[in-house]
Amino acid sequence: MVSLVLPRLVDVSGASRRAASVAERNVAALKSVYWLLLVSGFVEPLLYLLSIGVGVGALVGDLTLPEGQVVTYAAFVAPAMLASSAMTGALSETTFNFFGKMKYMKLYDGVIATPVQPFEIALGELGWAMLRGGSYSAAFLVVMVGMDLTTAARALVAFPAAVLVGFAFGALGMTISTFMRSWQDFDLMGSAQFTLFLFSGTFVPAEAYPALLRWVVEVTPLYRAVHLIRGVTVGTAGPEWVLDVLYLLGVLAVGLLVASRRMGRLLYK
Repeated sequence: MVSLVLPRLVDVSGASRRAASVAERNVAALKSVYWLLLVSGFVEPLLYLLSIGVGVGALVGDLTLPEGQVVTYAAFVAPAMLASSAMTGALSETTFNFFGKMKYMKLYDGVIATPVQPFEIALGELGWAMLRGGSYSAAFLVVMVGMDLTTAARALVAFPAAVLVGFAFGALGMTISTFMRSWQDFDLMGSAQFTLFLFSGTFVPAEAYPALLRWVVEVTPLYRAVHLIRGVTVGTAGPEWVLDVLYLLGVLAVGLLVASRRMGRLLYK
């Protein structure tokens, strides 16, 4: 039994080290400008929160959630901005940057000459993306606690939820990138991302949409992310959080599987 299990454990350990090396390469390449990346990814959702959540919220007033809880509009919008920030941070790294390194810089052509496999490249790039996405999420949660939009205890629970959101969208973005032919194809992805941002229960409850549109909204990944984080930060999380987590884990698993297989085909052809 030991002789069968031990090699697998050793292989998993080696794969983890090789994936970590891919992430370390990105850290070393961008360490001098990393703080600029953090600022750029953090400021946009913060501006949305201040302008829409606080500014428009003064006109909208309080909202009554489907669970019957009354919250301020800023408290309603803030978790959606957090989920959107996690999505945007992960996608920006695993789409444009990943595509450029794979198709134009030919970075991974050299990497596969080493023992590193396509799946380990995908895992390492995803880990690097989450260093960025996790930093955005942590900073945004600090702002939410400071503005009294959630409690510190709920923020601690919301952080791993935001990290899960980033992992799911990072895997999804990497998969999309392997099908892209040129930079122009990303225009379609940008349109889809902006549509998700507007129609995922971000600014109005999903119950406000017509029945058919509401069903479409509720099956999108960003809605599941917003629903999960909002439930945690405002204290309305119920049994549905299990569905949200399983949904995002499914996106993560399928995304990593498809991305690594597509990378193998593209790099070994």
